[in-house]
This record gives sequence, C-alpha cells and structure tokens, in this order.
Amino acid sequence: MKNLINYVCLFFAALILVACKPVEDRDLIGDSITADQLNVTATPLVVDGKKTNKVVLENHSPVLSLWDYGTGKSRKQSDTVLMVMNGEQDIYFTGFNPNGTTVEKKLEIVVEELKFPVAPEYAFLCGTGTKSWKWRETARAWGNGGFRADSGPAWWSLMVGELDGTLIRGEGKGSQFSLALRGSVLTKKRNDGTVLTGKFEIDLNSKLNHTSNTRLWSLGMLKTTISVPGGVYYKPDKKEAKEFHIVQLTNDLLVLAVAPPGISAGQECWFSVFVPAE
Repeated sequence: MKNLINYVCLFFAALILVACKPVEDRDLIGDSITADQLNVTATPLVVDGKKTNKVVLENHSPVLSLWDYGTGKSRKQSDTVLMVMNGEQDIYFTGFNPNGTTVEKKLEIVVEELKFPVAPEYAFLCGTGTKSWKWRETARAWGNGGFRADSGPAWWSLMVGELDGTLIRGEGKGSQFSLALRGSVLTKKRNDGTVLTGKFEIDLNSKLNHTSNTRLWSLGMLKTTISVPGGVYYKPDKKEAKEFHIVQLTNDLLVLAVAPPGISAGQECWFSVFVPAE
C-alpha cells in the first residue's frame, strides 16, 4: 500500500513538472526572416507573347504581406492587380515578421501592353507616366464654393497673381507640382525654388454625387503625404490638406476641392484650379 501511494505521488509530481515547463518551440509562431530570404514575385500576365498590365503577386514567405503597386495597395498573400501604364515599373513589398519587425523588397517589372482596360483618370492626371500641373492664369485660380454643389471657385475667388499673400508663401504664381506613376511620387516646386517630395494615391472608389443626385460631383480622391500648391483648410488656420476631391478632370484641366471633415452639402469648401505645365 505504501509503495502504491509513493507511485501515485510521483505520477502527479511528473504531471506538475510537465505543466510548468515553458514552451520554447519557436516554430509554433514561425521564425523571423531577413530581406534576402524573401520569396516574393510579381509576374505580368502574358497574352499573345506580350507582358500585359495585369500582374500576379505571390508571397511564399512566412510573413504577412503589404504590396504597394503604385496606384493601390494589397495585403493579400497572393493577388492579381492592374497596372495603369506601359514600361518599367516598381512594386514594393513589405513583409511583417511574427516578432513585429519588417522586411522590404523592390520588384521591377515591365508592362508591354495595356491589354486590360484602365480608367482614363490615370492618364489625365499622370500622362504617360509623369505630368506637371500649374495654376490656371487665364481665369480665377482659387476660391471657395459649395461642397457637392459648385464645380470651382464660385463665391469669393482670386487670380493666380493674388495667391502668394493669401495661401502658403511660395505657392502662388510660378509654383507647380508633378505626379509620377512610377513610385507614386508627388513633387512640389514652390516659386522660391524650394522642392518638396512625397507620395500620392488616386482613389477612384470615393466618388460623391452632386446635391441634385443627377450627376457626379467628385470623380474620386487624390490622397497625398504632402499638399499640392495652395492645398489648405483655409479656415481657421490654413492647415495643410492631404486629401482632395477631384471635381473636374480632363487632359487640360484639374479642379481639386478641400473640404473639412464632416462637412454637409452646400457648405463652404475650397477649390484650386490647375492646367498642364508642359
């Protein structure tokens, strides 16, 4: 009987030791990898022997994904995305390791044919790859008007020569900005020689109807990390804006609107009017 009790005690002691043993098997959450260990690919779909603008993204690495393909982003491990221009282009991959660190890789591709339809707004804004815009000089260039109601400066407006003392210094006449699809680079040149660079995104899903609901007021949004010339929330303190409603867009005209968050239809927003610089 005494031996039986001893065996039972040893058995429960062994169970306690097993239960208290720390888990050291790091394979349960996966090991972190370095950038040179990434196994990611970006492959244009080939049709009739030509590399098209539909690109297959694949991540075969033990990391979470963030793909930046210029006109959009994807967090899928595998995805198929649409490129909007011909020629050499860059796709940036960021991988998220289990320990919170990140690894990055740039993938270079070549698109030989725009086989799959692309929204015309990309070509209007960025030309065949890069396009520069300057203030309109032949009519009012900046002013206020009704949100989701007016299509440009309608209430109080200024000519381009009057802007330097009203908006950010250096962002009046002679200033301009360019949008480059490769890398989604926005470059702003002030008229004092200052050059600023940032990133941009074209969001064509964020359209807004006119107050009449009979047509579109906004074709989408231009989202940036730095403002375009004159892009400010004019009231109360000329804070820099980084989101712009695309109100008018053709090959020869661009009208952007800055609207405060939570604004209602008909309330005050601020319009900037640009034309091609080249």
